[in-house]
This record gives sequence, structure tokens and C-alpha cells, in this order.
Amino acid sequence: MEGRHDARGVSIDYVELLDTTLRDGAQTRGVSLSLRDKLRIIQKLDELGIDIIEAGWPGSNPKDSELYRAVKNVSLTHSKLAVFGSTKHKNSRVDMDPMLQSLVEADVPYAVVFGKSWLLHVREVLRTTPEENLEMISETVDYLKAHGMKVVFDAEHFFDGWKDSPGYALSVLRTAWEAGAETLVLCDTNGGTLPSELFRIFNNVKSSVDAPLGIHAHNDSGCAIANSLVAVEAGARHVQGTLIGLGERCGNADLVQIIPALSLKMGFKVLVDGNPERLKKLTEIARLVADLTGFHLAPNHPYVGKNAFAHKGGVHIDAMIKHPKTYEHIDPAMVGNERVLSVSEQAGRSALMDLARRIGLSLSKDELRAATEEVKRLESSGYHLESAEATVILLILKHVGMYRELFEVKNWWVESINIGKKTSRAIVTISVNGDIVTAMGEGVGPVHALDEAVKEGVSSRFTALKDVSLTDYKVYVVDSKDGTAAYVRVFTEFTWREKSWVTTHVSNNIIEASLSAIIDGYRYLLLVLEPGLLNNK
Repeated sequence: MEGRHDARGVSIDYVELLDTTLRDGAQTRGVSLSLRDKLRIIQKLDELGIDIIEAGWPGSNPKDSELYRAVKNVSLTHSKLAVFGSTKHKNSRVDMDPMLQSLVEADVPYAVVFGKSWLLHVREVLRTTPEENLEMISETVDYLKAHGMKVVFDAEHFFDGWKDSPGYALSVLRTAWEAGAETLVLCDTNGGTLPSELFRIFNNVKSSVDAPLGIHAHNDSGCAIANSLVAVEAGARHVQGTLIGLGERCGNADLVQIIPALSLKMGFKVLVDGNPERLKKLTEIARLVADLTGFHLAPNHPYVGKNAFAHKGGVHIDAMIKHPKTYEHIDPAMVGNERVLSVSEQAGRSALMDLARRIGLSLSKDELRAATEEVKRLESSGYHLESAEATVILLILKHVGMYRELFEVKNWWVESINIGKKTSRAIVTISVNGDIVTAMGEGVGPVHALDEAVKEGVSSRFTALKDVSLTDYKVYVVDSKDGTAAYVRVFTEFTWREKSWVTTHVSNNIIEASLSAIIDGYRYLLLVLEPGLLNNK
């Protein structure tokens, strides 16, 4: 690879990444991945360009053993697979150790082996001597090397071990290196080391051990990402972590944040060929892992969260429209995310101008003055409009004289029924282009039934609407200002031919609020998303 190299010919501009989402990340409480999920994540990690994928620990459970058999049928373009395990058991022959046999049988290029570097663990957990622990490390690394595997040695609890006995912690690293390890990884296993302390210890190690060094940080003090980055500053060229910070307790270092920091902030090459274009896959893979694991991806998650580049304050939005760098540290497109300018009571006319522009309307601030005041009034009465852009767009159209009343629900009626899974029936009377249409719908609840009835009635004139789906429905209680009544705020989300949109309404009647949001959903499709449907009845 082009660039600067050390005495061993290793690029000092490139940081090797090892992803342990499927091993350390799978140890997150509440997370359980299927074999199919794991294979899908492996393929996405390969597309991203991760150097080494630590797929599991076959010696610990049957599911991981099955994964290593199944992954042989997956063609990887960039990534190399690694198997994880511990040093051999004490008082046993290395060639008779079943766990080590499982590592060899996995038949992958890399073995990641952890060994104890803290005397507390050597004596109290392994119940062995410091000398035997070193022998276990040496024999394990040597055995795996003899079977053609590249060995990454994880010095477990290294920083706690260093604080206890720097000399012994160093002897652990030297033993693994002399036995043939490719990389020595310093692990902050308990996650209790702060960045300044980690930087100092790492520098001491680098001056004492002439070997490629790596970092494996946990987040128990909220410093896993910072610790990984300062380790690179101190000389680490191998970083281990998980996607979206999965892992035991407080999680591991989050590669989703580390990767762009290394590439865009610190100037290192990452992801196989160092091509920054690969970073554009970060948001997609982060959200995929969140979906597959059920692990919540916070909206404000740096780089990939839905709010990572969302702007709400009026001053912010106005400045953003003039120049994006005013309130964004990078272009969101660089990591596959997108900019969002929210419409709310805190936003001004600039937010509405941007929203109108996105649907092809060029409107001035003066033209949007009344619409802006209407947004502020609605928000003060219980609406929450920033996540319901379809409702705001309809509001804009009304205030600038571009709205058409395509249909109107004159009457509606809902009843409870008991027909299989159907629990509700709705009947609506709708005026469509002057014609009166009566339609019925049945559903698993009153809102579902109303949606089916409205769709049936409107699609009698606009047939393409038969394909619209109500895909999400949420309801919240909103207290009135004087405390005399409770109102409800509903959100309805629709999809149609890979397009989706959200509407909202507030009322003291949950059915009326739901019906109004549903009606606006169909109006939005006809007026804004697909106005051509008006001429294709």
C-alpha cells in the first residue's frame, strides 16, 4: 500500500479494523441473532470493507460452530474471518485441548486468542502461577501458528494488569510476540481507564515492545471511543470494536463512530483500500444491525442517527440554508445519512421554504408568513409536526392557494364485530368530485376499519389508491392548557410503491383524530406525491 511504512514494511497510514459484533456484540444482554442474521451481517461487513470479522467462539456454543460451517458457503471479497478463543487450559497438553481444536477446525485465516495479563486474574480466576500462564500463552500461540493461522493476541485486562504490575503485563506481551503473534492488542476489559491514562500507558508499552499494537476498549466509563482514538494517536494500528457499540455491560467501542473519526478527522486510511467512499455504507449497516438485534439506535447517535444532522431551531435552519458548514461538522452524505430541517414552533419560515423546495415549490418568506404562524398555533395546541411532513405540506398548500379539496367524508360510523380476526366495521359516506359514495371496511380495530372504508370509497374514483397501506399508527395523550380535558395526538404512516409519508391530527375524540389523519394521508398522495393520478381515475 502506498504511503509511509515502518521498519517492518507495515503502513503507518492505515488502521486495521477488527469487527467483533458477532462475538462480543452478541454478548449484549437481550440480543440473540439467528444464523441467517449473522450471515447477513458478515456480508454487509465485507461490503463495508472491514479487515477482519470475528464471527464467534465455536468452543463456547453450538450456534457459533454451526456458523463457521455455514460461512464457508459465503463468498467474501474483502474481509478475512477470525475465530475467537482463549489460551489452553492449565495442566493440559495443547494438542489435546478441545477448545483449541475447535479453533483449528473452524478453518479460517485468523485466530483471536485472549490471555490473562493481570495477576489478579492469573491467581484468582485461572488459579495458576504467573509462570504457567506465560507457558499457556506461548504454547497456544505456537500451536495455532503451526496450523497455519495468523494469531491476534488479546491481552485481557491489560491496563488493570499494568497498574498492578507493569513488568508482568509486558512479559505477557513479549511472550505472545515471541511465540509468533501477528498483533498484540491491549484490552481495557473493564472499561475503567480514562483517555489520558490510557495514552500514557500505551506510549510506555510502545517504547518497550517492538511489535504491532492494537486496542480493544469497553465503554463502562463512557470512554471506549476516545480511548480507541488516543490509542491510535499513541501508535495503535489495529482497532477492535462493534457496530453501534454492542457488547456486554455498557458495550464495546463503536466502530460506526471510530471509522469516520479515523478517516475524516485524523487522516488515516481504513476499510481495506482506504477509499472514503466506503463510509457511505455506515448508516445503512448501522440501522440494519439495530433492526436485526432489536438494539435501539438512538436518534442522536453520532453520524448515523436520524437526528445526527437534524436541525430544529429557527436560527440554525436559517444559517444552514445559507451555508451547511454553519451547523454541521461533516456533510451527512459522506456517511450515508441525510440532512433534516425540522418544522416546529421553534422553526421559522426558512424551514417551510426548504420543505416547499423539496416538493418543487419556490416560495418566498412573505408567502409563507401565514403558514408559519399556523404551524406555531397548531404546535401550541398539542400538535407535533416535525415528524409529519405530509401534514405540513398540505398546510402550506392551503395557505398559498394551491390546495384542492378532492374528497370529503360526510358521515362515518364504526361498530364492534366478531368475524374471525376482524373486530371492527366502519361505514363512510364520501363526496368524491361531487359524487356521493358509500363504502364499508372491516379491520382488526376501528382505525384499521376506517382506513379500509375510506380507501374503498376514494379508490372507487382513483383506483391506484387500492395499493396504499396503513403501515404504522401511534397515539399519544395531550393535556389541554386549562386542564379540563384530555386530547389525543395521532400519527398515521402510509406506504405506496416504495414511498412513505406521515400525517398527524389532534382531537378530543380518538376516532375523529384518526380519521382526519387518514384522510390527509390519501389527500397528500393525490395532491403531492402523485398528482398524475388525478387524471388516471
